[in-house]
This record gives sequence, structure tokens and C-alpha cells, in this order.
Amino acid sequence: MCGIVGLHLRDETLYPRLGELLTGMLCEMEDRGQDSAGVAVYGDPVWSPEGHSCVSLLSEDESGLAEAVTARLGSVVPLVSVERLGDTTLLTAPVASEELLAAVRAVRPDALVAGFGSDLTVLKGVGHPRALAATWQLEKAQGWQGVGHTRMATESAVTPSGAHPYAVGPEQCLVHNGSFSNHATIRRELRAAGVRFDSENDTEVGARFVAHQLEQGRDVQSALKELCATFDGFYTLLVSNSDSFAVVRDAIACKPAVIAETEAWVAMASEYRALSGLPGVADARIWEPEPEVVYAWTR
Repeated sequence: MCGIVGLHLRDETLYPRLGELLTGMLCEMEDRGQDSAGVAVYGDPVWSPEGHSCVSLLSEDESGLAEAVTARLGSVVPLVSVERLGDTTLLTAPVASEELLAAVRAVRPDALVAGFGSDLTVLKGVGHPRALAATWQLEKAQGWQGVGHTRMATESAVTPSGAHPYAVGPEQCLVHNGSFSNHATIRRELRAAGVRFDSENDTEVGARFVAHQLEQGRDVQSALKELCATFDGFYTLLVSNSDSFAVVRDAIACKPAVIAETEAWVAMASEYRALSGLPGVADARIWEPEPEVVYAWTR
């Protein structure tokens, strides 16, 4: 099963309500997956302050981490702040995201990175989605875009690393309902091209594939069209990055999805009930995405 939700805000007056709205959407999808969940939040002023970058780590011991990363960055002044939220540890610092990520990998080479960027915070964990949202205090989050996922595991173990979203490039993330039948073959091809993997989850293969396409100069729409041509299986995907929000379904479109759009926001979910609490939804344009059509919105 699994449940997907996503919200892209156009109206800046709604930014303070992003966490509240995303929490409601995520919890409506709890019946579609109760073993783990995750969210990606873009633009929260606490988790990713202006001028700072954020790196999310999974199940990492935070003792001594801030000091070690600060030293690696070449500073004697405490630069790095660390916050533990359930299975996720957040590190923020006033440096570029790639610089912060490199420092983290240098001092904790085996750490599992859940996401990184200058405008992105990723939180993932094992447990009931409603309980995880409370642990993260998701309702308090602010920002301009949010993505969420509730998981019913079918392809890999129930672990924090197996939870979605998969955020493998700067400000990039992907959530997935369905399964890729040829993921093992594509994983081998990507590994041969130098791409690293952190889990055996088929969704990570999709995320790494999209990130690899973006690195080669494609935009999100063409990367997703290439994914549709390469991957076999049944899927609905939501992909987001620093300025866009995109949805695509496989050729048969057997996995549910609904999109709603107003002048104030664009949202999608696996089921309409996750959208029913959004402001102005009664006046929204609502439709079911067509097979293999990429729907994308840019900030």
C-alpha cells in the first residue's frame, strides 16, 4: 500500500501553517502504512535557518558530533548545532551543504545520511505516523513545501533507512507508492557508474536514478520521463527539489493518486481524504493524474 502526500504553497501567508497542514495530510494516510514514516520540509527557519545548511542523519550517536564536525570545518568556534528527533539527528551550520556533508562523512564515514541541503530538512523513523509526527513536533514546522510518506514495507526491512523520503541529492527527495520489478538490475548499473547506496529498498534505486539524471544536466521532467522508460513495475512517484514539485504514475496507473490545485497551493495525495482539510479545497481544481504524464510546478 503506502501513502504519499505533498504540499507546495504559493501563498506566503500559509508558510507558517505548513507543518500543521502537512501533519493533517500525513495522519490521514496512516491506514495505508503504519510501520514507518518520513517527511521532507522545505524552508523551516528553525531546522534550516537562512544562511545555514542542514544534514539529517539516521540513528546516529550525537555525542561529540558537533565538536568533531566543527573541528573538521576548521573552526574553533562552535559552528554546528545538533538536535535529535527520534531516529533522526539534525546538524545545522552556516556553511554550504556540500561542505557540511563532506565534514560529516569525514568524521562519521558510516553514518546514514537521510537528506541534506540549504533549504531542506528530512525526518524519518520507525513507528506509527501519528506518533512520529508528535515526536518531530511537525505541526510547528514552517516553510513553503512539504512531502510525506507512510510505509507498508514490501521490498525491504522495516528500518529508519528503509523509510521514505529518499533524499539523495541536495534539496532533492522522492517518495514512492508501489514497487520496481527491475530495481536490482538498475542498482548494479548505477553502482558500476559510481553511485553509492545506503539500503536495499527499491525506492532508493529510483531516487538515485533521478539524482544521477539531474547531475547529468536533465531537468526534473525529463529525468522522470527517462525513469518511466527505464523502470518496470507499478508506481506513483512524487519528486521535489529546491524549486519544483512533480508527480508521475506508471503506464497502467494502478496506484492511486489525486492532485488538487488552487491559486494558493498545489497538493497531491494517494487519496482525496488527505486533501480534504486544506484551506479552500472546495474551490480547487481536482483530478487524477494520467499514466506516464509528468505533472510539475516550479516555485
